[in-house]
Amino acid sequence: MPILIYNSLTRKKEELVPLKPQEIKMYVCGPTVYDQPHIGHARSAYVFDVIRRYLIYKGYKVKFVRNVTDVDDKIIAKAQKEFEGEELNAAVAKVSAKYLGLYHEDMQALGILDPDYEPKATEYVSAANPLMQKFIQLLIDKGNAYVSEGDVYFDIKKAREYGKLSHQALEKMEAGSRIALGEKKRDPLDFALWKAAKPGEPAWESPWGKGRPGWHIECSVMSSDILGDEFDIHGGGLDLIFPHHENEIAQSEGAGKKFAKYWMHHGLLTINSQKMSKSLGNFITVKDFLNKYKHADLLKLLFLSTHYLHPVDYTEEKIKEAKSAYEGIINLINKLDRKYGSRDKVSAGGGGAILQYKEKFIEYMDDDFNTPRALSVLFEMVKLCNIEIDGNNASKAENLNYALSVIKEMTEILGLNFLTDVPKEIYDNDVEFKISTRNVLKKEKKYAEADKIRKELEEKGIILEDTKTGTTWRRKL
Repeated sequence: MPILIYNSLTRKKEELVPLKPQEIKMYVCGPTVYDQPHIGHARSAYVFDVIRRYLIYKGYKVKFVRNVTDVDDKIIAKAQKEFEGEELNAAVAKVSAKYLGLYHEDMQALGILDPDYEPKATEYVSAANPLMQKFIQLLIDKGNAYVSEGDVYFDIKKAREYGKLSHQALEKMEAGSRIALGEKKRDPLDFALWKAAKPGEPAWESPWGKGRPGWHIECSVMSSDILGDEFDIHGGGLDLIFPHHENEIAQSEGAGKKFAKYWMHHGLLTINSQKMSKSLGNFITVKDFLNKYKHADLLKLLFLSTHYLHPVDYTEEKIKEAKSAYEGIINLINKLDRKYGSRDKVSAGGGGAILQYKEKFIEYMDDDFNTPRALSVLFEMVKLCNIEIDGNNASKAENLNYALSVIKEMTEILGLNFLTDVPKEIYDNDVEFKISTRNVLKKEKKYAEADKIRKELEEKGIILEDTKTGTTWRRKL
């Protein structure tokens, strides 16, 4: 079955047909490194991590690029604040290095795969590698950009299809726009490709004088350098469609490049139905979340429960629901793992209902990465396995053995870390031994000593559950 993806450019689902068979070139807009990563950044990174993982699972060779903006107005402002009195160029370098380091730490803590390439803006304006300056000069030579007192602007009138991604008419955009104080452009919609140097700010040499690149030019230059003039998928948040991605298309096509074939955008994150903001006191960093809840999978389950195209609303109640779901899956995995052992690959002998669940999971993921429905399949499978887990029927045992490997396969696709997320202060064999000892004590009516074992295990994070068929156990989260 082919993979369908929603293309923001055409506003419809399309079959994914890569430019080269079994190879996907993918570019995702990464962080501007001036502050700690928040859970909105986490959603963006995780959405494309799951998409990338699934494409790899389906047999594609994925070349994944995520850029870093390491010089811009916000970074400069943070450098002036955090390193007041220091030479500004050095301060900007310190700020970008500090917050990129924090971003890497948080992505690792979340279990997000590293990109294959992580280009930085400053790497493309140096004397040794002035690709941004060359790209801008090409636009000037083609008559699509102009120099104005050291600045360089893209001439929006030369982009005949401007607005095709955001689906806005140029005339309506012009009606609501104006030229800001200090800008030297001809048209309100013209955008900066190069900004003339300001005293003390980071600047690089160019044919138009010292300065630094505009924001939009970065992605056009980096993507074409690493992936070529045409590539398969360009991704980012819905807030980037206009003007950032619209401007990327204009300048790339203005330079004679085909650019991205498919455009994928994810919905944004709110907190209790409000935009996340420090001024509102609802700003949640990735570290805030992990310090409070410990398990990255809880945040991931929240994200998976909403299709990537739609906005997701973060609430404490939803995290509690995610925790309950998490506990159910991890408890089943531990039960199956103890009964059948680890499985790195899918068992050859399984089938039946479990195979149908797996096929349904793949069907939903093929349909524009529909994680809410794929996740529901996982939950249904967990429910079935819990019903069958205590049976001794040979066919059921084979099904459950197969279920363990399928669950692990599904969770790996979704980037969930169920088996590595829970620390083991006491090993499984020790738990089983203590349960056996407790059972003997209960038969001998030594209830106080049996209860002592229960309490001892509970202190080590092990919860015992007495059932009609015996005692089961799970790790406390």
